[in-house]
Amino acid sequence: MLSLFVVAFVSATLLPGGSEVWLARQWCLGQPVLALWLVATSGNTLGSVVNVWMGRYARRFQDRRWFPASPQGLARAEGWYHRFGEWSLLLSWAPVIGDPLTVLAGIFRLPWWRAILLITVAKGTRYAVVLYLAQAWLAPLCQ
Repeated sequence: MLSLFVVAFVSATLLPGGSEVWLARQWCLGQPVLALWLVATSGNTLGSVVNVWMGRYARRFQDRRWFPASPQGLARAEGWYHRFGEWSLLLSWAPVIGDPLTVLAGIFRLPWWRAILLITVAKGTRYAVVLYLAQAWLAPLCQ
């Protein structure tokens, strides 16, 4: 279970990872579904909270040459974020766009409790679907 937590945590940060495959593997090994869901959801949510934290503190470096976004790019992102707002965090589960959305939530100072709530709903729903699909499709392969 610790390995699932670590894989889920790392997968939620800006580092690449594939927690769904690891979750399905643990399910095939007979681990309890509720425990799998709780561990994967909490690890992945905490990884995204790291992204929010990085975003909250990254903006102070926006005038530095090495900062990854130009002032124009940051203004564009801010306009997009204000249009779609905090509800965009319901897509924090999605590959490619999910991690940057959590960083933007930090940059634009979404209150912690709302960020954590929306991220947890998104991540928990994703892992519930993965476990459902594992039970529906992988059961014959796990015997």
